[in-house]
Amino acid sequence: MKFLKWLLYSLIIAFVLGTLTVGGLYLYYQDEMPTVAEIREVRLQTPMQVYSADGEVIAQFGEIRRIPVALEDVPQPLIDAFLATEDNRFYDHFGIDPIGVARAFFQLVTTGDIQSGGSTITQQLARNVYLTLEQTWTRKIKEAFIALHIERHLEKDEILELYLNKITFGHRAHGVGAAAQVYYGKELHELTLAEMAMIAGLPKAPSTMNPISRPDRARDRRAVVLGRMLAEEKITQADYQAALSAPVKTKVHGAEVTMAAPYLAEMVRAEMVNRYGEDVAYNSGLKVYTTASAKQQRAAQRAVQHNLHGYDERHGYRGVEAQLWQAGDEQPTRDELLERLAAFETIGLTRPAVALTTTEQEASLLFADGQEVVLPWSGMAWARPFMNQERQGQAPETVSDIFDPGAVVRVRLTPQGWRLAQIPEPSAALVALRPNDGGIAAAVGGYSFAVSQFNRAVQAERQVGSNIKPFIYSAALENGFTLSTLVNDAPINQWNPGSGIAWRPRNSPDVYEGPIRVREALAKSKNVVSVRLLRAMGVDTVVNYLTKFGFDYDELPRNESLSLGSASMTPLEVARGYAVFANGGYLVEPYFIERIVNAEEQVIYQARPKVACVECEPVEREVLAAPQVITEQNAFLVTQAMNSAVWGGGSWAHKTGWNGTAWRIQRSEAINDKAGRNVAGKTGTTNDVKDTWFSGFVSGLVATGWVGFDSLDRALGSTTMNSNLDSSEQPISGTEAGAKTALPMWIDFMEIAVAEVAAEPFDVPPGLVSARIDLATGKLSRASDYTTRFEYFIPGTAPTEYADSKSSPTVFGDDDSIF
Repeated sequence: MKFLKWLLYSLIIAFVLGTLTVGGLYLYYQDEMPTVAEIREVRLQTPMQVYSADGEVIAQFGEIRRIPVALEDVPQPLIDAFLATEDNRFYDHFGIDPIGVARAFFQLVTTGDIQSGGSTITQQLARNVYLTLEQTWTRKIKEAFIALHIERHLEKDEILELYLNKITFGHRAHGVGAAAQVYYGKELHELTLAEMAMIAGLPKAPSTMNPISRPDRARDRRAVVLGRMLAEEKITQADYQAALSAPVKTKVHGAEVTMAAPYLAEMVRAEMVNRYGEDVAYNSGLKVYTTASAKQQRAAQRAVQHNLHGYDERHGYRGVEAQLWQAGDEQPTRDELLERLAAFETIGLTRPAVALTTTEQEASLLFADGQEVVLPWSGMAWARPFMNQERQGQAPETVSDIFDPGAVVRVRLTPQGWRLAQIPEPSAALVALRPNDGGIAAAVGGYSFAVSQFNRAVQAERQVGSNIKPFIYSAALENGFTLSTLVNDAPINQWNPGSGIAWRPRNSPDVYEGPIRVREALAKSKNVVSVRLLRAMGVDTVVNYLTKFGFDYDELPRNESLSLGSASMTPLEVARGYAVFANGGYLVEPYFIERIVNAEEQVIYQARPKVACVECEPVEREVLAAPQVITEQNAFLVTQAMNSAVWGGGSWAHKTGWNGTAWRIQRSEAINDKAGRNVAGKTGTTNDVKDTWFSGFVSGLVATGWVGFDSLDRALGSTTMNSNLDSSEQPISGTEAGAKTALPMWIDFMEIAVAEVAAEPFDVPPGLVSARIDLATGKLSRASDYTTRFEYFIPGTAPTEYADSKSSPTVFGDDDSIF
């Protein structure tokens, strides 16, 4: 009796102490308990999707995908699969399964670790949503208390619904609704029994048992789930066998990117995070529609990549990337080759391959995916050895002059077939704007986003070279010059007492024509004329004038080198400046987000850009119009001069014998068919040929292209630049220039892009007069042959003397001490 009494007292004391301990622990952890509102919260979490203006998917950003579903919308077999596998006594216990807890406690006592089981669906909900996944005694206590807390406030069906919506399934899918979409691209009611069993098996180890990453382990886990369903009599033997033998066939069914535009997508991502913060931007299912046209964006990407390959081929082949075996060695097995090829990435248009065999005129190549192709001689005859930017070695005569079997080479697919390739060393950027409102129609910041995330279209500040000249000439037209004014195209030698050397700006090419009209000087990009125009106006006058085009006053040089393009600007800034000429004198603000739509398909943001509003009424202009920074007449006159850069001497070009620097556009049937002669533009090359440009437009689209080598010290801290470059820019090449390097890229782009935009005639605005002038003197002419042309003038600025008068024409710059 004494023993029984002692045992009874001990049990009572243990019960009281246990109750006090549990109560004390509950009070200790009470502040960490979620509120009922937090428990019940299940919000839609879907990644942000970025679209082109015409609805093609550019990118998707976000870590979590959740599609809330009601319990009544979950198929019963899927519910049965979870209950049979995870918690078959779910509707009987109070949040904690004593049998499971006892098993876990026994493991802890005997091994020192909690190795398995014991967790109910309620506990799993508590752990996955409110706790870490660490296997510690403290975490298990918290988990139990939160489970009891949940069970006290919610009904069983509500708990199960929360579990099915909140549990993690891997590949960023949270909840069964998202899991069905991510793994199978289906709604829940469309899933087969095998697919439901696969999903039900994922919560145990979503990263290592999912059918995408580990199909073998996923198949085994599915078999466990089906076995539990059969044991619980939730499915028949026939159902079990059919589902057990079903293939493990799945892939990630996210938003499929239909148009790669990574540089533009990154611009959108950064802007959205800046506006809304990461959580809202990445997880609230926003859809962002950009201003970019899919067709124009593709054209820009293609133009950048193909022209960089063209440059690279003109300068020679730098050699193979690796040699997997040498002549005389035993060739590795096919499996070994495939495994080694997997280490080489596909970059841009280039795919890595290994040469299996070679003959004199072709090579058999193997790709990492097992595909075999033949590389013909026509695709590699260009591969003269690279020596430096100016020189190449002897032209190859056979394949062995280029590479041997075992070589890892890169190739790209062209309309003519496979072609030997290499990752281009130079970089490039191309950006296109709608001149009427500043919407970015296309933006490409480099050859490959995988190689460098530095967006040269909007981040790279490079010397603009002769691309500055239209702005200099615009200032000149505003300060007394006309398109027929003669300026002296002659060498300049200016002694600098401070440095003890003379400044000698030169034309490129180094040719001088004496007195030359302003129109022709801009079309031919005469450097010394630009210098003399700036001298006539004064540096301060020109600097102040250039700010009208949106250029930063503090970034403009305060010396005569400004006239040759020593100022550094981004391609986007240059394109914005050229848009002023294209739209009649208005400074538009570039933008790239057209509208933002939330998960409920409601438009939460719509761009309201200020537009170039030439014909707006005064009241409308205050609300809608971008600021007019130069007159419509000035914009037209500069456009005329840039049109001559394309078409030269006009209809008499074959007799006058001159063309502008952008004459290659004349060869483009696609541009001419759509725009006719209504194209204007300007090449740009810096004196040291480190930067080459072309900026030009039709009435509905402005585009600027840049080609050059990356400057590491200008890369805004980027660590992804090509590692083989010096910290300062390399020159492009003495034989390259804006007309040969950047202009072809612009033409390739515009040939596609022009089909989607207006290309109206450059109509003469009101307030201008025309007069027939003599081409040699700039004076009025009574003739009507190829020695004359009609020229446009602002009233009061046209010449008053005729060419046959005895007075000599005025030539600005005859006296270098003044000009």
